[in-house]
Amino acid sequence: MGCHRSGTNLLYDMLLSSGGFAIYRGYLPIYKILIPRYGSMSSRANREKIVATWLRSKGFRRTGLEAEQFSSRIVNECRNGGDFIRVVLDSVSQHQGASRWAFYDPDNVLHFRHVKRDIPNALFVHIIRDGRDIALSLKKMGGFKPLPWDRSETNSLVATALYWQWMVRRGREAGRLFPSDYVEIRYEDLITSPRETLARLGGFIDHNLDHDRIQQASLGSLSKTNSSFREEAAKEKINPLGRWKERLSKLNVAAIESTVGDCLQENKYELSIPAAERYISFRASLMRAIYPAFLGSKLWLKLNTPVGRFANVSALELTDEPRKVQVGVDHAPRA
Repeated sequence: MGCHRSGTNLLYDMLLSSGGFAIYRGYLPIYKILIPRYGSMSSRANREKIVATWLRSKGFRRTGLEAEQFSSRIVNECRNGGDFIRVVLDSVSQHQGASRWAFYDPDNVLHFRHVKRDIPNALFVHIIRDGRDIALSLKKMGGFKPLPWDRSETNSLVATALYWQWMVRRGREAGRLFPSDYVEIRYEDLITSPRETLARLGGFIDHNLDHDRIQQASLGSLSKTNSSFREEAAKEKINPLGRWKERLSKLNVAAIESTVGDCLQENKYELSIPAAERYISFRASLMRAIYPAFLGSKLWLKLNTPVGRFANVSALELTDEPRKVQVGVDHAPRA
């Protein structure tokens, strides 16, 4: 889990490439779409609605499972989101003869407590990346929409950095509640010191994350980049670290560091602008107060009020009829 564009996809593909893990390239948005849309899974009627939608989704088509058998298990065995995840991924693992599975979703930082409540023995891997690179990448791909009055270049970058800060702090705060089941990995360490970083992570999850084997398998994004700058990367090998140093103006860097500098430093990222030149404007002060409250309120309303009924299911890529397909290893999960 982690803020979008933090390397969650890369780390997930490293786990799958290590061997022993079920290969699943799908999308399981049970906490952020299906339960908000249809209601608690404690209700059989809600379970029936959830499974009817899920069986038409691209995520189900990538499981390789039979719709009839799967539908029966969800309706009869599941009482919460954790049960749904277990049924799906246990079934995929059994289908493939795999001994382990991993649940990929960057937004698990927002649903940490729900996952832990429903899957008590879950382990959480939180990958964190420099917020200045996140702001640059998310802005380029349109991955975060600032409020309408913050659409100028500088304000949109600052707003996106505030979104990164909100996501990172949500994950870290929840992680402190379960320190023995939570680990943080820095994207930069994964790139510059992969063997040492994977060895540490392997010790945490009790699994051999052999770097050479991972490189040999190279599933998903390990063989085909999903970078926001993939067009440029196709022409020449571009270092994914510290792109912000070359691509952001000094003015924009100063605005970002003035606003989220404390969070950058909390996560061991050095600031580039001297303190004397970091001045937080009145507008940035307002943004720093507004965005965490706005994002938190939006999430709460979605999860706890009828607003969740309007959760958009288009991301599930629904078809008219469920069908069985073979699991593929050449697709990357949606980020």
